[in-house]
Amino acid sequence: MQTLSYMQRNITNQRVVKSFGYVALYVLYSSLSTIYLFLPPLFSVLFILFIRALKSENVLNLLLISFALLVFEANYGDILLSSIFYFYIASKFLLPKIEQSFNCYSCIRITYVMTAYIGYYLFLMLLSKIFLLPAESINYYIVYYIVIEFFLVSLI
Repeated sequence: MQTLSYMQRNITNQRVVKSFGYVALYVLYSSLSTIYLFLPPLFSVLFILFIRALKSENVLNLLLISFALLVFEANYGDILLSSIFYFYIASKFLLPKIEQSFNCYSCIRITYVMTAYIGYYLFLMLLSKIFLLPAESINYYIVYYIVIEFFLVSLI
């Protein structure tokens, strides 16, 4: 019993457990959002979190967000690893230009949300043309999702 009194809690382990808990909650939420269309899929929230993890070089969060993106792709029938590839390309090429163009914080956030949804749709169209796949049809719920997720991203 004496050795147990010298043990201390490790805060980094609590962060890991919290991150895994968030991913588990996202998997449940993502399953519900495919059933109930009024629930946004939180795609742009994952986009913002992916960008933050990439900038801070946090490998664990990057892997967990990548897993959540794989769950998103599986739920919506997208090409495997397409969202991860798009997020990386957008964070390296598109987002620096967006940050140079706008000065206001809200303008950058709404542009990020629109880049996440509309840019990903255009990226999927490009992939469908390259690989001779049937073209994706546009879902008109995207406008609703953009509005809702703009408010959610503003809270982050």
